Amino acid sequence: MTITPIRTQSASSTELEDLDRRHLIHPLQAAAISDRLVIVRGKGCAVWDADGNELLDATGGGLWHSHVGHGRRELAEAAAKQIEQLEYFTSYQEFTNDKAIELAVRLSGLAPADLNKVFFTSGGSESVETAIKAARLYHARRGQPDRTWIISRLYGYHGANYGSGTLTGFEPMHLSVGPNLPHVEKVSPPYLYRAAELYGDQDPTDFLINELEQTIERLGPGNVAAMIGEPVMGGGGVLTPPADYWPRVREVLNKHGILLIADEVITAFGRTGAWFDSAQRDMDPDIITTAKGITSGYFSFGAVLLRDGIGDAITEDYGFFHGYTFSGHPVGAAVALANLDIMEREDLPANALSIGDWFRAGLAPLADVPTVGDVRVEGAAAAIEMVADRQTREPMAFPDVFGLTAQIRAKHGVITRPYAHNIILSPPLTMNEDEVRRASAAIVDVLTQTAANG
Repeated sequence: MTITPIRTQSASSTELEDLDRRHLIHPLQAAAISDRLVIVRGKGCAVWDADGNELLDATGGGLWHSHVGHGRRELAEAAAKQIEQLEYFTSYQEFTNDKAIELAVRLSGLAPADLNKVFFTSGGSESVETAIKAARLYHARRGQPDRTWIISRLYGYHGANYGSGTLTGFEPMHLSVGPNLPHVEKVSPPYLYRAAELYGDQDPTDFLINELEQTIERLGPGNVAAMIGEPVMGGGGVLTPPADYWPRVREVLNKHGILLIADEVITAFGRTGAWFDSAQRDMDPDIITTAKGITSGYFSFGAVLLRDGIGDAITEDYGFFHGYTFSGHPVGAAVALANLDIMEREDLPANALSIGDWFRAGLAPLADVPTVGDVRVEGAAAAIEMVADRQTREPMAFPDVFGLTAQIRAKHGVITRPYAHNIILSPPLTMNEDEVRRASAAIVDVLTQTAANG
């Protein structure tokens, strides 16, 4: 079969959509999703489709990033300058580059505690894969090779690779692709909206800590390498734990010599108002995984931060026999440095907190919408939990939630994201009050009218 090359610049939106259906397999693609929306340009918190329609991006590029907004010339210039100087050279073994060194030092200065060792990746899934290996190898190097179990949580999202996908607590990630990574156990999440059905009449933290202790006892304390968790669970629907949850988890893990991995792929770099959310939750992690906000999505890049003792242990003897072609990519590191400069100069973590306040105010009318079960806001991240019945709290079906986000976009030109039975908001951290007001009003209008029409 001969494929005729095309120039997409001269193709119509209809032609592009048809070519997409014929040739592209999308992440999370489902047969029920036949529509295509071809995005061709972005500036600030706006993007434009192939028909020239302007849309307000309330999703941060769709996936919790674009922290500094779209179309930042500074980042394009940083990439171009670095490409002219050195487009790529390996970081394997003795080789390195100046931008990777500078970024590692910068991250160590921003990170909590003594997480001064940095391993670079190409994204979040690779960061989690790296953390799994590092945790297991650390224990093996300390004479405890049986510590191989990793504890994660239901509704946690940790990526889509072999190991990271196994840790992810969503069943569709595992269907018909097993066997999955062995020695992974999942415990319950801190899901306060559904506390009665999950924890009965027990205090949520008491229930969760008891469950964790029983799980460790069942697996054998000397067999568990680490527990991984998002400080605030993004994919699960912006689930913020009780204030005493992470300190008590840390106490249990310390008692048994188990490492704690903070998956900050979503929360790091200002999303919830802090450079690292784990610090403000008193999580005290041993390893932090990052991606997304480190470059605001302008380059595929991630980083794993490790305590000094862990970093030293895994590089002993024959070393850390692990790596990716693009680990420490000099262009990615240069873009990350320029991105962090913008975030610091414009104080975007602080603006994330303002975005959260504006969303709380703008979404407040949803309290009267019978198909809205709960509204959760944490900095520049929000989830609207949709229910079929507010009394039973039965989740709304995903196709219906997908339909609501499509209506919000078609009627008001605002992009939101359907995630299971939640409508997710994760805008650029540059979003202003007027833009938040517009996004909120669009959501309130569509959800109110849809509920009224039955």
